[in-house]
Amino acid sequence: MQNATHALTLQFLTWAAEAPRTYEDAEAWRRSCPHLSIWEDAIADGLIRFESGSSMRQSKLALTARGRAVLDSG
Repeated sequence: MQNATHALTLQFLTWAAEAPRTYEDAEAWRRSCPHLSIWEDAIADGLIRFESGSSMRQSKLALTARGRAVLDSG
């Protein structure tokens, strides 16, 4: 199961790094996989962060240095 979780985490980080994403985009990604906690785990593990936007929904999603390292080590 850990390999599946790691694969999904990499998929999420790849998606987040591909193009500018907002909190709203990430929320839509999370809703597409409601039984998985990959999004919440990525926040708790310090792999992603949200940078201020004009509203919470417009806050920008960014990989942290740790998130980039996990993605690069894939």
